[in-house]
Amino acid sequence: MDPGAPVYVQELRPVAGSLGLSALVAALPLVIVLVLLGVARVKAHVAGLTGLLAAALVAWLAYGMPVGQTLSGAAQGAAFGLFPILWIVVNALWVYRMTVHTRHFDVLRRSFGRLSDDPRIQALVVAFCFGALLEALAGFGAPVAICAVMLVALGFDPVRAAFVALVANTAPVAFGAMGTPVVTLAQVTGLPLDSVASVVGRQTPLLALVVPLVLVVLVDGRRGLRETWVPALACGTAFAAAQFVAANHFSAQLADIAASLAGAAALVAVPHTRVPATQAVRVHVLTGARSEELDEPDPRPEIVRAYAPYALIVVIFSVAQIPAVKDRLARATRTVDWPFLDVVGPDGAPAGGNVFTWPVLSTGGTLVLLAGAATAAVLGVHARVALREWVSTVRELRFAMLTVTSLLALAYVMNLSGQAATIGHFVAAAGPGLAFLSPVLGWFGVAVTGSDTSANALFGALQVTAARESGLSPELLAAANTSGGVLGKMISPQNLTIACAAVGLAGREGDLLRKVLPWSLGLLLAMCLIVVGQSSPLLDWTLP
Repeated sequence: MDPGAPVYVQELRPVAGSLGLSALVAALPLVIVLVLLGVARVKAHVAGLTGLLAAALVAWLAYGMPVGQTLSGAAQGAAFGLFPILWIVVNALWVYRMTVHTRHFDVLRRSFGRLSDDPRIQALVVAFCFGALLEALAGFGAPVAICAVMLVALGFDPVRAAFVALVANTAPVAFGAMGTPVVTLAQVTGLPLDSVASVVGRQTPLLALVVPLVLVVLVDGRRGLRETWVPALACGTAFAAAQFVAANHFSAQLADIAASLAGAAALVAVPHTRVPATQAVRVHVLTGARSEELDEPDPRPEIVRAYAPYALIVVIFSVAQIPAVKDRLARATRTVDWPFLDVVGPDGAPAGGNVFTWPVLSTGGTLVLLAGAATAAVLGVHARVALREWVSTVRELRFAMLTVTSLLALAYVMNLSGQAATIGHFVAAAGPGLAFLSPVLGWFGVAVTGSDTSANALFGALQVTAARESGLSPELLAAANTSGGVLGKMISPQNLTIACAAVGLAGREGDLLRKVLPWSLGLLLAMCLIVVGQSSPLLDWTLP
């Protein structure tokens, strides 16, 4: 709280004393972003910057928030977007780029191809398990692009490869990029990270039980389910169990890493995995051209080095969770009063944005940076080359960085000015129906923005306010925003474009959308029913 800044008191009904009119005005920035993205199809960073300008104007003209405090709030949101969110993404993609540079990523791909010749098992290994690992490390479209290309190299038809990669990229999204979506959710809502992650970790594992079964159906129809349901169920169960345990008892940042490794281990352990596929299955599924380089032999030391970057990340994050190490890392955390900002809510309580916390060493991005330095040493990447790859990663992500920072700045302005609270109070009128609609809001946000992180930034505070006004659990609805959001990822224009571009289907996004939309809606309905159940005595025992 800056003693030099005038105190700004949030108001819920600034427009003509009407909650409805005030909510209509407060929603304008969100409407503008969604229309620009979903209808006008403008670039995401342009939509984010335009929405930010609209939010600032509403805060200043309608809510009476001083210009200086509005700009300061936007700056804090942008700062949070850069650190820790983009700090994690940049360093994670840097590790991946080094494996590509040294061609150890090709070694890894060939290793997967040799695990089983059954394309249905290959889909589970590549799209579900390895895709979850990539989502854990990077997210933001990378898993879809990389897994789709790998499936095409294994002989999958491009359409089927893209379809499978999109549907597989669901269960791990909530904890992707080292837990970035839930970290963002906790930050914008003011809820404890452990509480939010715990509830999400009791929703998305239920998806993980189903998605592998869905994938074998997508690959080979009813025959795929009939012949490979055992390894699919084993994979999904192990994934779900590990994600639940990590999110609830260990670390949200490690949830997807633990889950992906557990799912892969379960597949390897099941005897069905090593049963060769019949020629009929291979002819039916593998309609594309299989890459000849998959047959190249790889020395065992090179295979070990290909897996090393991911093992290093697991080890470093695990060591960081040891209480003594965790406490030492936490000592470097800096908490500062954010300048030119002094905001209190309608009840007179100080807003969380008055203080900014900077976890210098304990944040996931710094730990991934350390793993990246170790990866460079293990893979034999010269320091100069490693630095060049890091700079190239930043350059490659420049528009994504602008999008994330502008959307976080928009979210902070809406939260600090009181716009999100106004909308939340208005939405709370839905009463018990709010539990059903909550995942839909997250799904819609991700479908439009392409990011669970962005959807949480936009709607997280709104969900919590609406929950408190309607008597529902704030943690439940905040988590529902994330869990519902993961099901919108497969139909987002951003992900559809990435998938089509990766497999050479540019311009056929509409065809792919028609294939994935029914699955997205069906799984969303299941998630809505889960949240409704958890808001009632039927399933409230599943919550912490």
